[in-house]
Amino acid sequence: MRIRQLTSYRLRLPLKREIRHASQARNQSDNLLIGCQLADGTQGWGEGVPREYVTGESVDGALQQLSASSLEGQLVQDCHAWKDVIGLCQQLRFFVPHDDPRNCYGNALRCAVELSILDAFGQLIGEPLNVVTRHFQPAHSIRTSHDQVRYSGVITADNKRAETISAAKMRIYGFAHCKIKVGMAADDDRQRLSRLRRWLGQRMDVRLDANEAWTAEQVFERVERLLPYRISSIEQPVAHCDVNILKDLRRKLPVRIMLDESLTSNADAEDAIRRGTCDLFNIRLSKCGGYLNSLSLAARAHAAGLGYQLGCHPGESGILSAAGRHFATSVSHIAYLEGSYDRHLLQEQLTNEDITFGYGGRAPPLRGPGLGVHVNQQALNRLATKCQTIDLN
Repeated sequence: MRIRQLTSYRLRLPLKREIRHASQARNQSDNLLIGCQLADGTQGWGEGVPREYVTGESVDGALQQLSASSLEGQLVQDCHAWKDVIGLCQQLRFFVPHDDPRNCYGNALRCAVELSILDAFGQLIGEPLNVVTRHFQPAHSIRTSHDQVRYSGVITADNKRAETISAAKMRIYGFAHCKIKVGMAADDDRQRLSRLRRWLGQRMDVRLDANEAWTAEQVFERVERLLPYRISSIEQPVAHCDVNILKDLRRKLPVRIMLDESLTSNADAEDAIRRGTCDLFNIRLSKCGGYLNSLSLAARAHAAGLGYQLGCHPGESGILSAAGRHFATSVSHIAYLEGSYDRHLLQEQLTNEDITFGYGGRAPPLRGPGLGVHVNQQALNRLATKCQTIDLN
């Protein structure tokens, strides 16, 4: 079976509330959606969330990159089994319009195209996406099967009342993990953390995300002041240009360091392992170039004795939420899990199925073929602002 065509959409997804952190503030998410249609009419879907401050991508740039990538000559292979499909995805090459030393430009596009292909062939084969982990050789050391996974809560930078309500809800609804955004210029993080820790309770695993907020000169003092509140890790405390300072910070402070904006590719992972700049990777499917690349990064971290979390971008629709669920239920040793915030964050759902996590962040595997979710065509018509089609045969 071959791919007949790819259709790309620019989506604008309104959020229920503004999401703020040290790098950005947004009340909507501009996403890339790809539809993959096979020769027999089977339709698969994939999503990417380009973020210029992370990988240099925008939705418009991704659409231009897709048009310039000559996929007509790359997607002509007949696929009969997962081995063929995985090989097809690994051979994909996208046009890069400039130097890309970290090999991350186009990651959101790759994620969207790859997921659409995996979803379409998963439906054709009749198996869920999570079985790809079993068939992907680099992931051999980390493959598993979970009957349930547990998502983390997140408290973004907001006013005192909203933050307090969020913390109280997480405790009442039985969450075990919570991430708190820190580093906003107007905030006193020590006072915020003291207040939020009281509401979250002492049993809650609390980690922090600074989103590159601090300079190399500030970071030691800023993190040290927050240690009394029993934080389990600090995510991306400095900008990527200062990331090498984190090797010394790891030696000085009894808290794990996680990379996010500095962890976008295998090149970044190799550099982090060689230089010893972190204890944890924050792997996000869109940021890291799709399902297969993310599996490779998790396996690489595991082999190096490092931990990893599966993160997400605020504003992901049910397409990426479903992909994250398949990853989480088939990969071992995930320290923290983010995503499936759909109903809590999006004003309108793109998928027919609601896979938002339940009480305490708990969620089951998805059993349907491919992603196990379907795009609502009426919602797509309302949310899409641009559409283009590439015919492949």
